[in-house]
Amino acid sequence: MPRSSRPGFYLAVLATALAVVVVLLGAYTRLTHAGLGCPDWPGCYGFISVPKTEAQLAHAEVHFPEAPVEADKGWNEMIHRYFAGTLGLAILGLAVHALLRRGRDGQPRKLPLLLLGVVIAQAAFGMWTVTLKLWPQVVTAHLLGGFTTLALLFLLSLRLSGAFAPLQLPAHLRRLAALGLLLVIGQIALGGWVSSNYAAVACVDLPTCHGQWWPAMDFANGFHLSQHIGPNYLGGQLDSDARTAIHMTHRLGALVVTLTLLVLAWRLRGAGLGRLAALVLGALALQVGLGISNVIFHLPLPVAVAHNGGGALLLLTLVLVNYRVRAPALAAERSPTAVRLHAGKPA
Repeated sequence: MPRSSRPGFYLAVLATALAVVVVLLGAYTRLTHAGLGCPDWPGCYGFISVPKTEAQLAHAEVHFPEAPVEADKGWNEMIHRYFAGTLGLAILGLAVHALLRRGRDGQPRKLPLLLLGVVIAQAAFGMWTVTLKLWPQVVTAHLLGGFTTLALLFLLSLRLSGAFAPLQLPAHLRRLAALGLLLVIGQIALGGWVSSNYAAVACVDLPTCHGQWWPAMDFANGFHLSQHIGPNYLGGQLDSDARTAIHMTHRLGALVVTLTLLVLAWRLRGAGLGRLAALVLGALALQVGLGISNVIFHLPLPVAVAHNGGGALLLLTLVLVNYRVRAPALAAERSPTAVRLHAGKPA
């Protein structure tokens, strides 16, 4: 255990790693069209695993005649659920640990309890994803919940690590870091909306779309968030112009995020935080490269899953930046000595 870390640090790190796996498995499940691989929840055709014996297959055929068993898709879905359930137990352990140690050694209490609430909500969204047949609003909310869980676990790990000394940094840098984080969250939400509406291949050329800089787009239907729940959204229900509008909005969002994070990296380097600046640039370059590859190579599965992982990496990078420039700065305000000792040191 790091010298200055608090009890629960290793469990928080393990839970963070589990959350990364769950996010990637969720992306794999979605991209292999296995979101309805099991038509019920939390089991699969009424069993704790995918049916395989003759008796189990006969039971599935009788009780779910509209959903023939596809073992590969069923296992994709169930493996995701197994890992998500394990993550839920780890978060429950963190919450119990925080309650048992409340008031001791500066142990965070609200954050583990918030995480427990988020993971309970995630379970509900996971159920609705199946029962509402991949309704885009629920699928996107479920994806955002997964990224939220990951970000909060990483933040908890940072708080328990006790690894960073206080810094004194200008307010404009803290505001820019917060803006960068908000824009990345917005871009992840847009990415979820692209995926849940099957709009990733709505444009197959770069930098234009359908050979035009501003193709025909239907924003009203593309972002009709109050649309009615339909019978089944597997494969999507929107027409080409609506999907093009979603795809192009995601591209424009990527441009805004890129410009903002480039400025942030420049400001971080100017503040003596060169390592953080390099981390931001590296995560940004990876994610942009994966996004471009998705279009050029028409959404190959490994690249598409990696693009979700790149989004997670970029989110965690911005969480780290904000933690570094905000929380330690608040500590520095309470400790003038720490300000004199640590101001201006590199990350």
